[in-house]
Amino acid sequence: MNHTNTLAYRLGVSTHESPLRFKLLRLAERHPAQDSACIEDWLIDVANSRGACVVFRPGGPPRSFKGVPENELSNEELVVAICQPQCLDRPQMLRLAAQLISRRMINPDTLKQVAIRERAVIVLAELARLAIHIEPEHEVWKTLKKSFENMARPKDTILHWTRLAEPAIRNGICDPRSWKLVA
Repeated sequence: MNHTNTLAYRLGVSTHESPLRFKLLRLAERHPAQDSACIEDWLIDVANSRGACVVFRPGGPPRSFKGVPENELSNEELVVAICQPQCLDRPQMLRLAAQLISRRMINPDTLKQVAIRERAVIVLAELARLAIHIEPEHEVWKTLKKSFENMARPKDTILHWTRLAEPAIRNGICDPRSWKLVA
């Protein structure tokens, strides 16, 4: 892999030998997704199979892909896997992780532990800052923001806050003055 194409390169952080990454590679062999060219494609398909629908691979999710059981890959591990700095620099993928968190499909304490172990805190901290901008009272995002508030900001932006949100609908009309998290 060309390391200049990674999220780590753009954010100016290093990567490590990730136990989670090795686990993902084993799971991708046991639960293959059609036309999955890399682990990032496979992660998109897994997130789609769990109901995250803001991003799909070109052509949509493979119909034959059943996903990976949560007892083999927890939602917390999935979110962190998507946010790992060694992933290819595909910012749209981060929207899937944010959607799973916004849906409250994770345990914040478990997510925090996995993120620290896998060195994905810089990405999750920045996502939390963006999400709180949209919904300051979202309990899971508030917990994550507080947990990671001392984390330095990355050297480059990961996403614009509008990529985690959608305009609210009022009286059947889109109201661009009011936004909500995509959940």
